[in-house]
Amino acid sequence: MATNSRVLGSSRSTSNPDYAADNALAEGRDKRKSKLDEELNKLGIDPNEMEHGSEQFGTAAMRTYNSFLLPKSKGALAVAESPTRARVVANNISFLVREFKADQEEWLRNVDRNRAEAVSKSEENTRVKHPVVIVLDNVRSAHNVGNILRLAEAAQVESVRLCGMTPRPPHPKIMKTAMGAAEYVDVGDADTSTLQTVLDLKAKGYDVYGVETTETAITLWDAPISNNNPVAFVFGNELIGVDVEVLEECKNVISLPTYGNKNSLNIATCVGIVAWDYLRRGAT
Repeated sequence: MATNSRVLGSSRSTSNPDYAADNALAEGRDKRKSKLDEELNKLGIDPNEMEHGSEQFGTAAMRTYNSFLLPKSKGALAVAESPTRARVVANNISFLVREFKADQEEWLRNVDRNRAEAVSKSEENTRVKHPVVIVLDNVRSAHNVGNILRLAEAAQVESVRLCGMTPRPPHPKIMKTAMGAAEYVDVGDADTSTLQTVLDLKAKGYDVYGVETTETAITLWDAPISNNNPVAFVFGNELIGVDVEVLEECKNVISLPTYGNKNSLNIATCVGIVAWDYLRRGAT
């Protein structure tokens, strides 16, 4: 193999041939390489280009390639030797190669701005928010809450009120799914009931809408939601929905139309649709 091969580079374990020669974990390396190269070829990736070309040197794709060939532990070796592992690693490498190329060509847009471009926390607090409050009534899933905080930051709503048993940051599952957005979203005071939150919002002039699949609910597309007043949308528990006492305090109850056997959507999906529909109506 040529000396400029990325597999025969100078890094400690996954690339250094001297390390590989005396390392029991290198057993079966050639066979693993053959399997992985075969899977990469199926995906349209030239393993030769990866090993010898300069473009992929030091990239995540190359590190993943080398780690499969020379695992760093007995456990990793056992995983690498499993029958379908080469295909899984090849797919991972394929994604990493595409990601690298997109980033190099400045095509990648689904990432957060870097620190130099991102606004500071103090600047964030001075941003003009859309006059929307999301109220979560005893939502049980921390993953759902994290997703909702992420979309709330993207939509720049005023706040997300986490009522009752709804998990709050810094719950690890929230922080994971919020993808760094939680710190930019006002989540209100803890230990406030949904009913009291709704009453407080109404007293401040908000039009409060319950989002629930009741017989009297108005389809979102037909709901007379005005942009003249700030609004709040209440979303309920994944199993039992919005509390009846809370719905009684709402100006209207709205629902999303469904056309299949299921009559409801995941709450985070629902929040996203309702929030952006409101923005579409002219709040932007």
